[in-house]
Amino acid sequence: MPQVDGQSNVVVCVQYKVSGTDGTHTASIDLSQQYTLEQSGAFTPYEQLTEAQVIGWIPAFALASAEACVDGQIASLANPPVSPSSQPLPWATP
Repeated sequence: MPQVDGQSNVVVCVQYKVSGTDGTHTASIDLSQQYTLEQSGAFTPYEQLTEAQVIGWIPAFALASAEACVDGQIASLANPPVSPSSQPLPWATP
């Protein structure tokens, strides 16, 4: 945001992608995290942010959940679940 509570160039949303591969299959998930300006912490303007700093803002549980989701996607690609098929009713006559 251009201005928030007297600060300029304030980050209020981070969009990120978590990806994974098993060497054969690849999966990813796109996520976003909303933020508010905390007056108690040190403020860093947008143009001075580092990748490591922004990654550090993402809660560990959110990353762990995203990684588990990607792992599940890869597992489903490697071993597709069995899909049910439509069968005629045993009492119905063709």
